[in-house]
Amino acid sequence: MTETLARPAPYAPLRTRDFALFDAHLHIVDPRFPLVANQGFVPAPFDIDDYALRMAGYRLVGGAIVAGSFQGFDQRWLADALRHLGPGFVGVANLPASATDAEILTLDALGVRAVRFNLQRGGSEQVGELDRLARRVHEIAGWHVEIYADAARLLPIANTIAALPAVSVDHLGLTWSGLGLLLRLVERGVRVKASGFGRVDFDVRRALRDLCSANPDAPMFGTDLPSTRAPLPYADTDFALVADALGDRLASKVFSTNALAWYRLDARGERA
Repeated sequence: MTETLARPAPYAPLRTRDFALFDAHLHIVDPRFPLVANQGFVPAPFDIDDYALRMAGYRLVGGAIVAGSFQGFDQRWLADALRHLGPGFVGVANLPASATDAEILTLDALGVRAVRFNLQRGGSEQVGELDRLARRVHEIAGWHVEIYADAARLLPIANTIAALPAVSVDHLGLTWSGLGLLLRLVERGVRVKASGFGRVDFDVRRALRDLCSANPDAPMFGTDLPSTRAPLPYADTDFALVADALGDRLASKVFSTNALAWYRLDARGERA
């Protein structure tokens, strides 16, 4: 199955220029590089030009380019995207546990800052390697780990996650049944992507307020573009929702300040 994705024209309603944005979760789908069908799914192209066009109405200072389940362990597309998007952008790679120290440091020099564990869709390393690989990449390069999963499924490994040097959870943990656990993890230092609003089954406004109450440094907004397999794709109204739910001070943290610190970028969005 191949997804059909409409490419919207740029538009900037609803305060998209009122705040600097570090897009903490985006995907680039470049058909010049290999794509691996995941559960029969192959995404439509969404390259760096498509992304730039879609975000033209924002005060974009950078972003985190996240490896998808359909990209496997191939890093060439990510290296190319980082080279073309510039120093405000960092990478989140699918990395096998067999990766050497030299390979990790090479990726670090390109701008990779994290390794992803995709427990929801697969296409990444297995959860049994989470503790060892998370500690290893943090020791070698200062990287953190990003987990894509229904937070309710994380209960058996919650103590392992909370004890890791640095970790974030994607898409607000996805489910209402997992939100309580996610809040407890956030209180223990775990970060969370305020992204994929069209994927969750709860009131995003309330969840954002609760997460900021638990730890105002934790939430980081991401567009999740191009919203592959999301029941509802990203819309500019998602950005406005955050601003309206949190007010300017907290919204500024969620839109840029928190993620810049997490990905080790300076206030101008340049890699430290």
